[in-house]
Amino acid sequence: MHSHNYRLPQPFKDQVVVVIGSSASAVDISRDISGFAKDVHVASWSNPADTFIKQNGYTNIWMHSMYHFPFLETNGEVTVDDNCVGPLYKHVFPPALAPSLSFVGIPYKVLPFPMFELQSKWIAGVLSGRIKLPSKEDMMVETKTMKATFEGLGIPKRFTHCLGIDQFEYYDWLGSQIGCSGTEEWRKEMSLPIS
Repeated sequence: MHSHNYRLPQPFKDQVVVVIGSSASAVDISRDISGFAKDVHVASWSNPADTFIKQNGYTNIWMHSMYHFPFLETNGEVTVDDNCVGPLYKHVFPPALAPSLSFVGIPYKVLPFPMFELQSKWIAGVLSGRIKLPSKEDMMVETKTMKATFEGLGIPKRFTHCLGIDQFEYYDWLGSQIGCSGTEEWRKEMSLPIS
């Protein structure tokens, strides 16, 4: 169920509940449900990799990291380390396996559905042959450059896919690849913090 539809904790009595995310709604709901549920598991990108810890002050709230692809065998070409999936060119294509493997929806702190649409259109264009990816070597250089930039700035790996305000530059880039505008100005204005 989406947090928008959540109203009362009683229907979760004696159940094991998984809450995805750790923003205000997820925190409020997990704490509210914990009084009724058997266990509450909160999965979030902001938790370090391989996290499985009890939430302070609660006996039945467990914090987990989010990224894990147990079904995906890539012979080490794609790894998950501290919630960083990589290497990924533009958060979508692993250079060594592109274009046959792609990911939609990895970045977070974004407007998700517009991003999903832009990423999906880019992938479709690449798979149809209408859009050409850079060489595997060039894609790898870009992913290594981004990694080095983050390391130089002291940004932990787990924030590699955290776009925040940079999402609009990313959407504009995706839009340029698929031949449409990235993000409408009204959408940007609605997403910016009020000053």
